[in-house]
Amino acid sequence: MHSWPAPHVPELPGRGPELRLYDSADRQVRPVTTGDTASMYVCGITPYDATHLGHAATYLAFDLVYRLWLDSGRRVHYVQNVTDVDDPLFERAARDGVDWRALGDRETQLFREDMAALRVLPPHDYVAATDAIAEVVELVEKMLASGAAYVVDAGDGHPDVYFRADATLQFGYESGYDRDTMLTLFGERGGDPDRAGKSDPLDALLWRAERPGEPSWPSPFGPGRPGWHVECAAIALTRIGTDLDVQGGGSDLVFPHHEFSAAHAESVTGERRFARHYVHGGMIGWDGHKMSKSRGNLVLVSRLRADGVDPAAIRLGLFAGHYREDRSWSDAVLDEARTRLARWREATALPAGPDAADVVARVRQYLADDLDTPKALAALDGWATDALTYGGHDAAAPRTVATAVDALLGIAL
Repeated sequence: MHSWPAPHVPELPGRGPELRLYDSADRQVRPVTTGDTASMYVCGITPYDATHLGHAATYLAFDLVYRLWLDSGRRVHYVQNVTDVDDPLFERAARDGVDWRALGDRETQLFREDMAALRVLPPHDYVAATDAIAEVVELVEKMLASGAAYVVDAGDGHPDVYFRADATLQFGYESGYDRDTMLTLFGERGGDPDRAGKSDPLDALLWRAERPGEPSWPSPFGPGRPGWHVECAAIALTRIGTDLDVQGGGSDLVFPHHEFSAAHAESVTGERRFARHYVHGGMIGWDGHKMSKSRGNLVLVSRLRADGVDPAAIRLGLFAGHYREDRSWSDAVLDEARTRLARWREATALPAGPDAADVVARVRQYLADDLDTPKALAALDGWATDALTYGGHDAAAPRTVATAVDALLGIAL
Protein backbone atom coordinates (compact mmCIF):
# COMPACT_ATOMS: atom_id res chain seq x y z
CA MET A 1 0.00 0.00 0.00
CA HIS A 2 1.36 3.44 -0.88
CA SER A 3 1.43 6.27 1.65
CA TRP A 4 1.41 9.96 0.65
CA PRO A 5 3.96 12.42 -0.77
CA ALA A 6 6.65 13.54 1.64
CA PRO A 7 7.05 17.28 2.24
CA HIS A 8 10.53 18.74 1.97
CA VAL A 9 12.26 19.05 5.34
CA PRO A 10 14.98 21.71 5.32
CA GLU A 11 18.16 21.03 7.27
CA LEU A 12 19.19 23.39 10.05
CA PRO A 13 22.85 24.11 10.86
CA GLY A 14 24.22 21.99 13.67
CA ARG A 15 22.36 19.23 15.46
CA GLY A 16 19.38 19.34 17.76
CA PRO A 17 19.53 17.97 21.33
CA GLU A 18 18.69 14.39 22.23
CA LEU A 19 14.98 13.65 22.50
CA ARG A 20 13.29 12.93 25.84
CA LEU A 21 9.75 11.57 25.95
CA TYR A 22 7.29 10.42 28.58
CA ASP A 23 7.19 6.64 28.69
CA SER A 24 3.75 5.27 29.56
CA ALA A 25 5.18 2.07 31.02
CA ASP A 26 7.79 3.78 33.21
CA ARG A 27 5.49 6.72 34.04
CA GLN A 28 8.27 9.27 33.59
CA VAL A 29 10.03 11.42 31.00
CA ARG A 30 13.33 9.83 30.01
CA PRO A 31 15.80 9.88 27.11
CA VAL A 32 14.88 8.04 23.93
CA THR A 33 17.85 5.84 23.13
CA THR A 34 18.29 4.83 19.48
CA GLY A 35 20.97 3.83 17.04
CA ASP A 36 21.87 5.72 13.87
CA THR A 37 18.45 4.70 12.54
CA ALA A 38 15.51 5.30 14.88
CA SER A 39 12.46 3.08 14.51
CA MET A 40 8.84 3.93 15.23
CA TYR A 41 5.54 2.08 14.88
CA VAL A 42 2.37 4.18 15.17
CA CYS A 43 -1.05 2.58 14.96
CA GLY A 44 -3.03 3.74 11.95
CA ILE A 45 -6.70 4.27 11.25
CA THR A 46 -9.60 1.89 10.90
CA PRO A 47 -10.91 3.45 7.67
CA TYR A 48 -14.65 3.61 8.23
CA ASP A 49 -14.90 7.39 8.64
CA ALA A 50 -13.00 10.57 7.79
CA THR A 51 -9.96 11.88 9.66
CA HIS A 52 -10.95 13.96 12.68
CA LEU A 53 -8.84 16.24 14.84
CA GLY A 54 -8.18 13.47 17.36
CA HIS A 55 -6.49 11.47 14.62
CA ALA A 56 -4.63 14.55 13.42
CA ALA A 57 -3.31 15.38 16.89
CA THR A 58 -1.85 11.88 17.27
CA TYR A 59 -0.10 11.84 13.90
CA LEU A 60 1.16 15.39 14.35
CA ALA A 61 2.76 14.45 17.68
CA PHE A 62 4.70 11.61 16.07
CA ASP A 63 5.51 13.82 13.11
CA LEU A 64 7.37 15.99 15.61
CA VAL A 65 9.24 12.94 16.90
CA TYR A 66 10.23 12.09 13.32
CA ARG A 67 11.39 15.67 12.64
CA LEU A 68 13.40 15.88 15.86
CA TRP A 69 15.17 12.63 15.06
CA LEU A 70 16.06 14.03 11.63
CA ASP A 71 17.30 17.22 13.28
CA SER A 72 19.56 15.17 15.56
CA GLY A 73 21.14 13.53 12.52
CA ARG A 74 19.32 10.21 12.54
CA ARG A 75 17.64 8.23 9.82
CA VAL A 76 14.12 7.09 10.66
CA HIS A 77 12.31 3.84 9.91
CA TYR A 78 8.63 4.63 10.42
CA VAL A 79 5.91 2.00 10.08
CA GLN A 80 2.15 2.56 10.21
CA ASN A 81 -0.72 0.15 9.62
CA VAL A 82 -4.25 0.46 8.31
CA THR A 83 -6.81 -1.77 10.04
CA ASP A 84 -8.81 -2.39 6.89
CA VAL A 85 -10.52 -5.53 8.19
CA ASP A 86 -12.48 -5.09 11.43
CA ASP A 87 -16.02 -4.99 12.80
CA PRO A 88 -16.51 -1.17 12.70
CA LEU A 89 -15.65 -1.17 8.99
CA PHE A 90 -18.11 -3.99 8.25
CA GLU A 91 -20.84 -2.36 10.31
CA ARG A 92 -20.48 1.01 8.58
CA ALA A 93 -20.38 -0.62 5.14
CA ALA A 94 -23.55 -2.59 5.91
CA ARG A 95 -25.29 0.54 7.23
CA ASP A 96 -24.41 2.53 4.12
CA GLY A 97 -24.99 -0.33 1.67
CA VAL A 98 -21.47 -0.26 0.24
CA ASP A 99 -18.74 -2.84 -0.15
CA TRP A 100 -16.41 -2.83 2.87
CA ARG A 101 -13.35 -2.80 0.61
CA ALA A 102 -14.61 0.22 -1.30
CA LEU A 103 -15.38 2.04 1.96
CA GLY A 104 -11.93 1.26 3.33
CA ASP A 105 -10.19 2.38 0.14
CA ARG A 106 -12.17 5.62 0.03
CA GLU A 107 -11.50 6.62 3.62
CA THR A 108 -7.85 5.60 3.44
CA GLN A 109 -7.39 7.84 0.41
CA LEU A 110 -9.06 10.74 2.25
CA PHE A 111 -6.73 10.13 5.18
CA ARG A 112 -3.73 10.30 2.83
CA GLU A 113 -4.98 13.60 1.44
CA ASP A 114 -5.47 15.02 4.93
CA MET A 115 -1.99 13.93 6.04
CA ALA A 116 -0.41 15.40 2.91
CA ALA A 117 -2.25 18.70 3.46
CA LEU A 118 -1.05 18.79 7.08
CA ARG A 119 2.52 18.13 5.88
CA VAL A 120 2.87 15.01 8.01
CA LEU A 121 5.94 12.97 7.09
CA PRO A 122 4.74 9.63 5.68
CA PRO A 123 5.75 6.22 7.00
CA HIS A 124 8.30 4.24 5.05
CA ASP A 125 6.09 1.16 5.38
CA TYR A 126 2.35 1.80 5.16
CA VAL A 127 0.78 -1.60 5.60
CA ALA A 128 -2.83 -2.72 5.29
CA ALA A 129 -3.93 -5.54 7.59
CA THR A 130 -5.25 -7.36 4.53
CA ASP A 131 -1.73 -7.28 3.08
CA ALA A 132 -0.24 -8.82 6.21
CA ILE A 133 -2.42 -11.92 6.59
CA ALA A 134 0.48 -14.32 6.00
CA GLU A 135 2.54 -12.62 8.71
CA VAL A 136 -0.38 -12.79 11.15
CA VAL A 137 -0.94 -16.47 10.43
CA GLU A 138 2.73 -17.22 11.02
CA LEU A 139 2.72 -15.33 14.33
CA VAL A 140 -0.44 -17.09 15.54
CA GLU A 141 1.11 -20.44 14.61
CA LYS A 142 4.12 -19.63 16.79
CA MET A 143 1.90 -18.68 19.72
CA LEU A 144 -0.11 -21.87 19.40
CA ALA A 145 3.08 -23.93 19.27
CA SER A 146 4.47 -22.27 22.40
CA GLY A 147 1.25 -22.55 24.38
CA ALA A 148 0.69 -18.79 24.43
CA ALA A 149 -2.49 -19.32 22.41
CA TYR A 150 -5.29 -21.87 22.34
CA VAL A 151 -8.41 -22.73 20.35
CA VAL A 152 -11.86 -21.98 21.72
CA ASP A 153 -14.66 -24.13 20.38
CA ALA A 154 -17.88 -23.34 22.18
CA GLY A 155 -19.81 -25.83 20.06
CA ASP A 156 -21.07 -23.15 17.66
CA GLY A 157 -18.95 -24.36 14.77
CA HIS A 158 -16.63 -21.36 14.96
CA PRO A 159 -13.33 -22.33 16.63
CA ASP A 160 -11.52 -19.07 17.35
CA VAL A 161 -7.91 -18.71 18.48
CA TYR A 162 -7.18 -16.75 21.67
CA PHE A 163 -4.08 -15.41 23.37
CA ARG A 164 -3.49 -16.21 27.03
CA ALA A 165 -3.20 -12.96 28.97
CA ASP A 166 -0.84 -14.75 31.36
CA ALA A 167 1.45 -15.96 28.56
CA THR A 168 4.05 -13.37 29.59
CA LEU A 169 4.98 -12.73 33.21
CA GLN A 170 5.18 -8.99 32.60
CA PHE A 171 1.66 -8.59 31.15
CA GLY A 172 0.16 -5.33 32.40
CA TYR A 173 3.44 -3.41 32.73
CA GLU A 174 2.66 -0.98 29.93
CA SER A 175 -0.66 0.31 31.25
CA GLY A 176 -0.09 -0.37 34.94
CA TYR A 177 -3.81 -1.02 35.36
CA ASP A 178 -5.28 -3.40 37.92
CA ARG A 179 -7.38 -6.35 36.77
CA ASP A 180 -10.75 -4.69 37.36
CA THR A 181 -9.74 -1.68 35.26
CA MET A 182 -8.42 -3.97 32.55
CA LEU A 183 -11.69 -5.93 32.42
CA THR A 184 -13.74 -2.75 32.20
CA LEU A 185 -11.65 -1.26 29.39
CA PHE A 186 -11.39 -4.61 27.62
CA GLY A 187 -15.18 -4.78 27.35
CA GLU A 188 -15.47 -1.15 26.27
CA ARG A 189 -12.72 -1.24 23.65
CA GLY A 190 -13.40 -4.19 21.42
CA GLY A 191 -12.74 -7.11 23.78
CA ASP A 192 -15.11 -10.01 24.46
CA PRO A 193 -14.80 -10.87 28.17
CA ASP A 194 -18.04 -12.88 28.10
CA ARG A 195 -17.03 -15.20 25.24
CA ALA A 196 -17.87 -18.76 26.29
CA GLY A 197 -15.01 -21.23 26.48
CA LYS A 198 -12.17 -18.81 27.19
CA SER A 199 -9.68 -19.67 29.92
CA ASP A 200 -9.76 -16.10 31.22
CA PRO A 201 -12.14 -13.23 30.39
CA LEU A 202 -9.08 -11.11 29.53
CA ASP A 203 -7.77 -13.48 26.87
CA ALA A 204 -7.68 -11.65 23.53
CA LEU A 205 -8.82 -12.80 20.10
CA LEU A 206 -6.04 -13.69 17.68
CA TRP A 207 -7.96 -15.31 14.83
CA ARG A 208 -11.71 -15.10 14.27
CA ALA A 209 -13.11 -18.14 12.48
CA GLU A 210 -15.10 -17.54 9.32
CA ARG A 211 -18.69 -16.36 9.86
CA PRO A 212 -21.39 -15.95 7.20
CA GLY A 213 -21.12 -12.65 5.37
CA GLU A 214 -17.61 -11.88 6.65
CA PRO A 215 -14.36 -11.98 4.66
CA SER A 216 -11.93 -14.76 5.47
CA TRP A 217 -8.51 -16.09 4.54
CA PRO A 218 -7.14 -19.63 4.73
CA SER A 219 -4.96 -20.71 7.65
CA PRO A 220 -3.75 -23.95 9.25
CA PHE A 221 -6.33 -23.40 12.00
CA GLY A 222 -9.21 -22.81 9.61
CA PRO A 223 -10.46 -19.94 7.45
CA GLY A 224 -10.97 -16.64 9.23
CA ARG A 225 -9.50 -13.21 9.79
CA PRO A 226 -7.04 -11.53 12.20
CA GLY A 227 -7.82 -10.06 15.57
CA TRP A 228 -7.01 -6.41 16.12
CA HIS A 229 -3.93 -6.56 18.36
CA VAL A 230 -2.07 -9.33 16.56
CA GLU A 231 -2.17 -7.39 13.30
CA CYS A 232 0.06 -4.64 14.71
CA ALA A 233 2.40 -7.10 16.43
CA ALA A 234 2.91 -9.02 13.19
CA ILE A 235 3.47 -5.92 11.05
CA ALA A 236 5.93 -4.38 13.52
CA LEU A 237 7.91 -7.60 13.93
CA THR A 238 8.22 -8.24 10.19
CA ARG A 239 9.03 -4.65 9.22
CA ILE A 240 11.18 -3.56 12.18
CA GLY A 241 11.89 -6.66 14.23
CA THR A 242 12.82 -6.61 17.90
CA ASP A 243 14.67 -3.30 17.63
CA LEU A 244 11.63 -1.03 18.05
CA ASP A 245 12.40 2.32 19.64
CA VAL A 246 8.92 3.86 19.93
CA GLN A 247 5.44 2.39 19.84
CA GLY A 248 2.93 5.21 19.62
CA GLY A 249 -0.72 6.14 19.42
CA GLY A 250 -3.52 7.83 21.29
CA SER A 251 -4.00 7.31 25.02
CA ASP A 252 -7.10 5.22 24.34
CA LEU A 253 -4.80 2.56 22.82
CA VAL A 254 -2.73 1.96 25.96
CA PHE A 255 -5.12 -0.82 26.94
CA PRO A 256 -6.06 -3.21 25.54
CA HIS A 257 -4.50 -2.61 22.13
CA HIS A 258 -0.91 -1.70 22.93
CA GLU A 259 -0.72 -3.91 26.00
CA PHE A 260 -1.76 -6.94 23.97
CA SER A 261 0.22 -6.19 20.82
CA ALA A 262 3.33 -5.90 22.99
CA ALA A 263 2.50 -9.14 24.83
CA HIS A 264 1.90 -10.99 21.54
CA ALA A 265 5.35 -10.00 20.31
CA GLU A 266 7.07 -10.67 23.63
CA SER A 267 5.54 -14.14 23.89
CA VAL A 268 7.36 -15.28 20.74
CA THR A 269 10.57 -13.25 20.90
CA GLY A 270 11.28 -13.71 24.59
CA GLU A 271 12.10 -10.00 24.88
CA ARG A 272 11.22 -8.21 28.11
CA ARG A 273 9.84 -5.19 26.24
CA PHE A 274 8.36 -4.95 22.77
CA ALA A 275 9.43 -1.30 22.50
CA ARG A 276 12.00 0.77 24.33
CA HIS A 277 9.51 3.62 24.65
CA TYR A 278 5.69 3.65 24.77
CA VAL A 279 4.34 7.08 23.86
CA HIS A 280 0.69 8.17 23.89
CA GLY A 281 -1.09 11.39 23.01
CA GLY A 282 -4.10 12.91 24.72
CA MET A 283 -7.67 13.12 23.45
CA ILE A 284 -9.16 16.11 21.62
CA GLY A 285 -12.57 17.44 22.61
CA TRP A 286 -14.88 20.01 21.07
CA ASP A 287 -15.99 23.01 23.14
CA GLY A 288 -15.46 21.14 26.41
CA HIS A 289 -16.99 17.79 25.38
CA LYS A 290 -15.29 14.59 24.33
CA MET A 291 -15.16 14.37 20.55
CA SER A 292 -16.94 11.18 19.47
CA LYS A 293 -19.03 9.74 16.69
CA SER A 294 -21.87 9.03 19.12
CA ARG A 295 -22.07 12.70 20.09
CA GLY A 296 -21.91 13.76 16.46
CA ASN A 297 -19.34 16.44 17.31
CA LEU A 298 -16.37 15.27 15.28
CA VAL A 299 -14.34 18.04 13.70
CA LEU A 300 -13.09 16.62 10.41
CA VAL A 301 -9.83 17.75 8.86
CA SER A 302 -11.35 17.46 5.39
CA ARG A 303 -14.26 19.69 6.41
CA LEU A 304 -11.93 22.35 7.79
CA ARG A 305 -9.90 22.23 4.59
CA ALA A 306 -13.06 22.47 2.48
CA ASP A 307 -14.05 25.55 4.52
CA GLY A 308 -10.77 27.19 3.54
CA VAL A 309 -8.86 26.70 6.80
CA ASP A 310 -5.11 26.77 6.22
CA PRO A 311 -3.71 23.37 7.31
CA ALA A 312 -0.83 25.26 8.95
CA ALA A 313 -3.39 26.85 11.29
CA ILE A 314 -4.72 23.39 12.16
CA ARG A 315 -1.19 22.31 13.09
CA LEU A 316 -0.69 25.41 15.21
CA GLY A 317 -4.05 25.01 16.92
CA LEU A 318 -3.26 21.44 17.94
CA PHE A 319 0.28 22.40 19.00
CA ALA A 320 -1.08 25.09 21.33
CA GLY A 321 -1.64 22.36 23.93
CA HIS A 322 0.81 19.71 25.09
CA TYR A 323 0.50 16.45 23.16
CA ARG A 324 -0.09 14.36 26.30
CA GLU A 325 -2.93 16.53 27.60
CA ASP A 326 -6.59 15.96 26.89
CA ARG A 327 -7.53 19.27 25.36
CA SER A 328 -10.38 20.97 23.58
CA TRP A 329 -10.71 22.40 20.09
CA SER A 330 -12.93 25.42 19.56
CA ASP A 331 -13.44 28.37 17.26
CA ALA A 332 -11.34 30.40 19.71
CA VAL A 333 -8.43 27.93 19.39
CA LEU A 334 -8.61 28.17 15.61
CA ASP A 335 -8.83 31.97 15.66
CA GLU A 336 -5.76 32.18 17.91
CA ALA A 337 -3.87 29.83 15.59
CA ARG A 338 -4.79 31.92 12.54
CA THR A 339 -3.62 35.09 14.28
CA ARG A 340 -0.34 33.46 15.33
CA LEU A 341 0.28 32.15 11.83
CA ALA A 342 -0.34 35.57 10.28
CA ARG A 343 2.07 37.28 12.73
CA TRP A 344 4.80 34.71 12.13
CA ARG A 345 4.42 35.10 8.39
CA GLU A 346 4.50 38.88 8.66
CA ALA A 347 7.62 38.78 10.87
CA THR A 348 9.53 36.31 8.68
CA ALA A 349 8.72 38.40 5.59
CA LEU A 350 10.65 41.38 6.99
CA PRO A 351 13.94 42.32 5.30
CA ALA A 352 15.76 41.88 8.63
CA GLY A 353 15.04 40.92 12.21
CA PRO A 354 16.49 40.19 15.66
CA ASP A 355 19.19 37.55 15.92
CA ALA A 356 17.68 34.10 15.40
CA ALA A 357 20.25 31.86 17.08
CA ASP A 358 18.75 32.03 20.55
CA VAL A 359 15.15 31.43 19.53
CA VAL A 360 16.10 28.49 17.29
CA ALA A 361 18.13 26.93 20.12
CA ARG A 362 15.24 27.36 22.56
CA VAL A 363 12.69 25.89 20.15
CA ARG A 364 14.94 22.89 19.64
CA GLN A 365 15.38 22.47 23.39
CA TYR A 366 11.67 22.82 24.22
CA LEU A 367 10.61 20.33 21.57
CA ALA A 368 13.29 17.84 22.59
CA ASP A 369 11.94 18.02 26.15
CA ASP A 370 8.86 15.81 25.68
CA LEU A 371 7.55 17.83 22.71
CA ASP A 372 6.79 20.97 24.70
CA THR A 373 5.04 22.81 21.87
CA PRO A 374 3.42 25.49 24.07
CA LYS A 375 6.86 26.75 25.14
CA ALA A 376 8.19 26.49 21.57
CA LEU A 377 5.27 28.53 20.25
CA ALA A 378 5.71 31.13 23.00
CA ALA A 379 9.39 31.51 22.13
CA LEU A 380 8.56 32.11 18.49
CA ASP A 381 5.80 34.54 19.47
CA GLY A 382 8.38 36.53 21.41
CA TRP A 383 10.76 36.69 18.45
CA ALA A 384 7.93 37.73 16.11
CA THR A 385 6.79 40.47 18.50
CA ASP A 386 10.33 41.83 18.77
CA ALA A 387 10.74 41.70 15.00
CA LEU A 388 7.49 43.50 14.30
CA THR A 389 7.91 46.05 17.12
CA TYR A 390 11.60 46.85 17.04
CA GLY A 391 12.89 45.43 13.78
CA GLY A 392 16.47 44.19 13.70
CA HIS A 393 19.72 44.26 11.78
CA ASP A 394 20.18 40.60 10.89
CA ALA A 395 19.11 40.13 7.27
CA ALA A 396 19.35 36.35 7.57
CA ALA A 397 17.24 36.05 10.73
CA PRO A 398 13.73 35.99 9.19
CA ARG A 399 14.69 33.22 6.78
CA THR A 400 16.49 31.30 9.55
CA VAL A 401 13.39 31.38 11.75
CA ALA A 402 11.14 30.37 8.85
CA THR A 403 13.45 27.46 8.08
CA ALA A 404 13.42 26.31 11.72
CA VAL A 405 9.62 26.50 11.90
CA ASP A 406 9.40 24.44 8.73
CA ALA A 407 11.98 21.83 9.79
CA LEU A 408 10.90 21.38 13.39
CA LEU A 409 7.19 22.22 13.43
CA GLY A 410 6.29 21.33 9.85
CA ILE A 411 4.79 24.75 9.13
CA ALA A 412 5.65 26.62 5.95
CA LEU A 413 5.71 30.39 6.50
